[in-house]
Formats: sequence, C-alpha cells, structure tokens
Amino acid sequence: MQTPDEIIHQPVRLKIMAALNTLGPNQWLEFVSLRAIVKTTDGNLGAHLVTLESALYVRIKKDFAGKKPRTRICLSTCGRDAFARYVATLHAILAIDSLGPEDDGASIPPNNNQ
Repeated sequence: MQTPDEIIHQPVRLKIMAALNTLGPNQWLEFVSLRAIVKTTDGNLGAHLVTLESALYVRIKKDFAGKKPRTRICLSTCGRDAFARYVATLHAILAIDSLGPEDDGASIPPNNNQ
C-alpha cells in the first residue's frame, strides 16, 4: 500500500495545498488571504511555504502593490500533481476493499460517548 506524501501530510501544509488547489492553474493567492484560510501565524505559514517551495510544490512571488510589499503563492504543476496523488492515496487507503474480506464493521466497538 502506498503511503501519503509526508511533505503534504502535515496538517498546515495539507490546508495550504487544498486551498491553492481550488484555484485554477497560474492563479495566485495573497499571503494574507492564505493565512486567514489556514488560520495560522505569519511565521508558521512562512515556514511551511518554504518547505513546499523547496519541494517545488508552490511558487512564491514577492512584489509591490504601489509602495506596499505583497507576497503571492501559486500551486505549481508539480504541486498540483503531487496533491492529486496524495488525494488518490487517501482514497485507496479508505476504499472499502482495503478493509478486508467481508468486514461489515461488526468488529468496531460502539461509541458509548453519545
């Protein structure tokens, strides 16, 4: 069985990749918007973006909007492909056939915390 991509699997990076995957190819999302979606700090988001950029999963563009600095992020083609593989791997792990023959859930204990 395949294992999920460890770079994407980290929760904050998964949120980043999922958010960027909703955009079309070559569409950019501003850092402040991504930070609001992911609900993390500037430093934490920046560190995760460095990891994703090093893996070539995202492209980062720094420029100015007037006199104000602006950072924008885009999912690369490689990143889009990696995210699709990651999702496919999760689907394979969760597939009914992967639970084993004739597993009807009877071996799962009931949830008594209701």
